[in-house]
Amino acid sequence: MLSALAIRDIVLIETLDLVFERGLTVLTGETGAGKSILLDALSLALGARGDGALVRHGAEQGQVTAVFEPPADHPAFGLLRDNGLSSEGEMILRRWQGRDGRSRAYINDQPVGVALLRQVGATLIEIHGQHDDRALVEAEAHRRLVDAFGGLAADVADVGARHRAWRDAEAALDGHRRRIAAAQAEADYLRAALDELTQLGAKAGEEDALAELRHRLMRNEKVSEDVADALEAVAGGGSPVPSLASLARRLERRRDVAGDLLTPAVAAIDRALAALEDARAALETAQREAAYDPRQLERTEQRLFALRGAARKFDTAVDMLPELATRIAADLDTLESGEAKLGAMVKEAKAARTAYDAAAAALSQARRKAADQLERAVAAELPALKLEAAAFTVEMISAPDEPGESGVDRVSFVVRTNPGSRPGPLAKVASGGELSRFLLAIKVALADRGSAPTLIFDEVDTAVGGAVSDAIGLRLSRLAETVQVLSVTHAPQVAARADRHLSIAKEPHAVEDRVVTRVVALDSGRRREEIARMLAGSVITAEARAAADRLLDGAVKRRVREPQ
Repeated sequence: MLSALAIRDIVLIETLDLVFERGLTVLTGETGAGKSILLDALSLALGARGDGALVRHGAEQGQVTAVFEPPADHPAFGLLRDNGLSSEGEMILRRWQGRDGRSRAYINDQPVGVALLRQVGATLIEIHGQHDDRALVEAEAHRRLVDAFGGLAADVADVGARHRAWRDAEAALDGHRRRIAAAQAEADYLRAALDELTQLGAKAGEEDALAELRHRLMRNEKVSEDVADALEAVAGGGSPVPSLASLARRLERRRDVAGDLLTPAVAAIDRALAALEDARAALETAQREAAYDPRQLERTEQRLFALRGAARKFDTAVDMLPELATRIAADLDTLESGEAKLGAMVKEAKAARTAYDAAAAALSQARRKAADQLERAVAAELPALKLEAAAFTVEMISAPDEPGESGVDRVSFVVRTNPGSRPGPLAKVASGGELSRFLLAIKVALADRGSAPTLIFDEVDTAVGGAVSDAIGLRLSRLAETVQVLSVTHAPQVAARADRHLSIAKEPHAVEDRVVTRVVALDSGRRREEIARMLAGSVITAEARAAADRLLDGAVKRRVREPQ
């Protein structure tokens, strides 16, 4: 429900803070006092189109904040979650409007687009009046109202699920048919390609492994030649080792004659011989490790070139060749086994359509029953609303060749306002006052089904007499037993039935030379005076006060449902 409304600098409203309660709240005041301003401000918070002209003269910006307390399972919370917004506790809708026309929207103090604000607002509150008939002009809304009246939400969900299952089966069937057709057109090419890829036997990661092996073999080819030359120089026929060893032995024999003179030279030659031996051993090790088979390099290069050639031919990466072979094999398998599978898929799609048709037909039957009951329920409300000559019909056309997630039915509300007149769409045939009363009758028939948690009726009692106004008041009171109802009214009979009474008036500003709009909650005494004013006009008489007392006392005594 709507629990609070705060308005700052909107038209004639400077500062206004209102707290709302459950039940029926009425808003009364003289014509031009600002009731429409209040509704315009609330509509702004609900996502209506912004306008810089709404900002109070002398202010640069205006702001409206509406606070709601919806039940935990209300669809508005789902909308917030779907858009990544916090969705617990109360729901605060706020709209900032600049004089320059710019506007900003917030939900729970998180910036949002006006479209989302409007979408969320529509689930929380409905505003109905002589010029606000959006709920009655949309045929889709009519279908939803009939479904809500008949308690058909589960049936509609089942039909929607069966519709999606059928469409999914049809989509799978179409895809399978396309694959078969494509495979048939390319069968010879696919078989040749699969043979080639099978013979090639490419493996994932093989290209990188071969490239690394080729690089290593080519490196070894160059290194092994240099190692062989070095080994030839160190240990081959041209090795200095024999000569150095012979010289070392000759010098060793001369030590007795030369004493220590030759010792350093002999030691140096021994070290040279040892170093040459180490070099020989190292070169032999390098020669073994750098050994390569020229035929292996040739085989490696041939394999690598074959893989890359196939990748170019089939316009894919080398590593994707195994997957390509698998895909081609699957396509050929689809071609070979496709007819049998196609038959099974055709049966599956047909069964899904049959199941959908059966569910949609059952839903249509249930809708027809609900529509008949809604017609009778609305018709029962019309006489008391001075629409006894009118007729309300739920027109339902089933079109099995136009299946949808909500079934095959097109539902619309049509009325005939006078005997012999031509029935037509409710919003076009009914006058402003009749439209409001039809809407009230529909809402009473629906009670708490198919409505937002808060309903606002703007002058639904216009141009009707006292008896009809009393009937309207009773119905608004009955509605308020299940949803929160706010009514802007000029009818004392309606005001007398309210649980809470707000009065709106223009007053001089305390400081500046201008007027402002004020709204106050009336206690029992002030409420009596306001209803007396509504009865008598500008001069309140004792008779008017007595009549107001009778209305208030009678409303208390008649808080039972009017016999149908």
